[in-house]
Amino acid sequence: MSSTSSDRVVGARDRDSEGRARNARPRDGLGRPLPYGADGVARQPEGVVRTPDRTVAEAQTLLDAGRPFHAHEVFEDAWKSGPEGERGLWRALAQLAVGLTHSARGNVTGGARLLRRGAQGVRDWTTDSGVPEPYGMDAAGLVGWARALADAVEDGTAGVVDAARSAPRLRAGA
Repeated sequence: MSSTSSDRVVGARDRDSEGRARNARPRDGLGRPLPYGADGVARQPEGVVRTPDRTVAEAQTLLDAGRPFHAHEVFEDAWKSGPEGERGLWRALAQLAVGLTHSARGNVTGGARLLRRGAQGVRDWTTDSGVPEPYGMDAAGLVGWARALADAVEDGTAGVVDAARSAPRLRAGA
């Protein structure tokens, strides 16, 4: 979601020009709200319809930059706007990005849970669809990455998770 001049604060809640609740506070690279007026990172616009290849490329760029929260928003757009048969894949990828976000924020339980849920979703989608490398993505590699990171976060061997250094490669060899 991006903040626009038509966004406003009504009472204690930010609202967009249609009156919907929208948090207009700036955010840091991990999506945490910052105080009004603080310098945040650019937010991903909501509701963008991208090709699957563009979705993967944009998400990878954000992951590489240590911005998994923002990558999740790109995957969420694909989940909400893509074909019904692919929604489970994009939802699972969004869960992986949020799992990395929570892990980097120090939320051990939430991070590990979402990494495992996303890994299972990717595995289930590829099994059900019979497509092992959707849009060139290394689904098996993503599942292995997520499970290994979840284990390391839970057992403490991951230490402080650096989102950029821990980011997955969506496409093998990319």
